[in-house]
Amino acid sequence: MVNPQFHHIPVLAAQVASGLAIQPGGHYLDATLGGGGHSEYILATYPDVQVTAIDRDAEAIAHVRSRLGSMAGRLHLWQGNFADYQPLGQQFHGIVADLGVSSHQLDQGDRGFSFRQPAPLDMRMDQQQELTAATIINHWPEQRLADLFYEYGEERFSRRIAKAISQNRPLWDTIALAELISRSVPPAYRYGRIHPATRTFQALRIAVNQELTSLEKLLHLAPQWLYPGGRLVVISFHSLEDRIVKQSLRGDSRWQIITKKPVVPTAAEVKANGRARSAKLRVAQWSGL
Repeated sequence: MVNPQFHHIPVLAAQVASGLAIQPGGHYLDATLGGGGHSEYILATYPDVQVTAIDRDAEAIAHVRSRLGSMAGRLHLWQGNFADYQPLGQQFHGIVADLGVSSHQLDQGDRGFSFRQPAPLDMRMDQQQELTAATIINHWPEQRLADLFYEYGEERFSRRIAKAISQNRPLWDTIALAELISRSVPPAYRYGRIHPATRTFQALRIAVNQELTSLEKLLHLAPQWLYPGGRLVVISFHSLEDRIVKQSLRGDSRWQIITKKPVVPTAAEVKANGRARSAKLRVAQWSGL
C-alpha cells in the first residue's frame, strides 16, 4: 500500500534528466532513492530504460516498490548505504545522487530530523544502525561536540552550544535541544534569518549517518561504476557537500566537467518546492581513459 506520508517533489528533475543525457536502453543508478521521484522521471524517458535505486531507509524502499510496481521489471531496488553498494561487474550509463535527508524523513516527526515538532533525538536514515543523535548529545565530550558543530555545521557559536549541552544533559528530544540552543546564543543570532538550531541539527545528522564519508566514497567509486562516457549528477544542499563534489571532480582530469557553475533551481521551482532553495547540481562525464 502506498504511504500517503511520502509526499515527494524531486528537486531539479528535468535538469537531472538532461545532465544524465539519458539514452534508450540505458541503465542508471539512483544512489538516493527517497520518494522515488528521480527514478520515476528517468524510467519515464524511454520504455526500455532501467534504474537500480538505493536507499538506507526500509520505508522508502517499501513505498517505492508499491508506488512504482508497474515498473518492477525495469526498477531494481537495494537497501543500504550507497557507499557499501557492490554492483558485481554491472556498469551504468549514469549515476544520480540527491544528497541529504529526504522530505519524508523531515516530515515524519518520530525520526527526529526536524526541530519543528517533538521527537526523540534519533536522526538515523537506517533504523538498524546503533548510533543516534541522542548518543552523540549525551555521551560525547564537550570539546568533541564543539568540533562537530563547527566542522559539520559551520556553527560559529559551537563552543557556547556545546557547553550548554554538557551542562544540561541528558537531553532526549528535539524540542528540548532546539530550545537549549536558542537560549545559549546571543539574541541577535537567536532571532536571525534561520533558526539558531539549524546548523547544529545539520551537524548531528551528518555525523549520525556519516554523510560526508559516504559521499567521498561514492565519488571514489563512481568511475568504476560508469561506462566510458557515463555521466555523474550530484545535487547537494550545503557548502560542505558541494565543496567535496567540486574538488573531487576538478581534481581528476579524467572527469569532463559539464556544469562549469552549479545549476540552481528557478524561482518558480523554489516557490513550488521550498526545500529546493539551497540545491546545487553538478554534472561530470567520465572519460574512461
